Amino acid sequence: MAAKPPSDELQKLSVSGANGANGKTATEANGAKNGDIENSGEDSDDDADGQTAEPAPGAAKKKKNKKKKPKKKKKAPTAQTDPPSVLMSQLFPNNTYPKGEEVEYKDENRYRTTSEEKRHLDNLNSDFLTDYRHAAETHRQVRQWAQKNIKPGQTLTEIAEGIEDSVRRLVGHDGLTEGDALKAGMGFPTGLNLDHIAAHFSPNAGNKTILQQSNVMKVDIGVHVNGRIVDSAFTMAFDPMYDNLLAAVKDATNTGVREAGIDVRLGELGGYIQETMESYECEINGTTYPIKSIRNLTGHTILPYSIHGTKSVPIVKSQDQTKMEEGDVFAIETFGSTGNGYVHDQGEVSHYALRSDAPKVDLRLSSAKSLLNVIKKNFGTIPFARRYLDRLGQEKYLLGLNNLCQSGIVEDYPPLLDKKGSYTAQFEHTILLRPTVKEVISRGDDY
Repeated sequence: MAAKPPSDELQKLSVSGANGANGKTATEANGAKNGDIENSGEDSDDDADGQTAEPAPGAAKKKKNKKKKPKKKKKAPTAQTDPPSVLMSQLFPNNTYPKGEEVEYKDENRYRTTSEEKRHLDNLNSDFLTDYRHAAETHRQVRQWAQKNIKPGQTLTEIAEGIEDSVRRLVGHDGLTEGDALKAGMGFPTGLNLDHIAAHFSPNAGNKTILQQSNVMKVDIGVHVNGRIVDSAFTMAFDPMYDNLLAAVKDATNTGVREAGIDVRLGELGGYIQETMESYECEINGTTYPIKSIRNLTGHTILPYSIHGTKSVPIVKSQDQTKMEEGDVFAIETFGSTGNGYVHDQGEVSHYALRSDAPKVDLRLSSAKSLLNVIKKNFGTIPFARRYLDRLGQEKYLLGLNNLCQSGIVEDYPPLLDKKGSYTAQFEHTILLRPTVKEVISRGDDY
């Protein structure tokens, strides 16, 4: 999910007391009560010839104890369905989720790979890594299903809900009971950004937009488990005319991922990204366009339950001397454009988030008070969409939501657009700067 540079960046989010544990399915009770057995059931030698003793007159006939056949245990699923519906915890029992791409540090940080002290620190983070790998594998399986199934002619609502429902099924939290979405689920609303819209668009209820063959669509998905958010995005185009645009942005993101590491200065990293991005050009309908980095969009750190942390990763060279540090989690995302390389806010808002530094305001509007309570209990500081309120049964909430935004309690994220007629693309990965290695947690076979 895109961030703006520090000068006009969205307020940083955090959470207090929202650490929910994963819900666990109840285990079935084993063993029904056995009936009282009057005889031991052993045959005597006297009956070997097949004779049986006659019951005494008036004695009740004894019921034969039929042995129940043991029920066959259902085999645990070993493959994902289409659409995805099998819990990650079933596919990967005992928290054996796949690792991301592990990359050794270089130069003066090379010692970290074999340092016993750093290895000990790494081992202390087992829950952190389990949650992140759980979220990352969910992201991979859902997005790879989406890449195969998204086709022109589908509505953006159909696409968004297909992705979001799949995520919720795989983590086992549908988000419909109070607080359930805080345990695991969507890390932010699914972004489906067409053409010159670079970020922060998700269809609201009633949106009828249909994906066209000529569209370039950025798909930005966030998945969280216990507040550990994996933020990763890709771009789809159905006309090879846009191939160079997509290649430029994918290459720029991979450059950022490759050059990122402990002690790297963010301003220098932006320079590497820009150099890669702007070495490309793209011919569209007979006109050749240079690919530009969108200079007022950035990557960012990710904190627990907070998609935008305290550091920004520029995608153009800057004088920012801030260093990446051990333990940081970064979303390395780059945006390329055939337009101005600069975005502005425009259009109907779909993304919202409760601000962690929200002022204490005496809300006079009753609908705003009740909505704020719903937001706190169901999302905390995780960004949400209007559609998420709809599925919780909230009605006629827009007046209250706008009041919360005007009061500075909730932040709204308008769509971010370059000039009309231009095309933009995005690729993004989440990386963990672990004590021993850099882990590209969202890396997959697709990108």
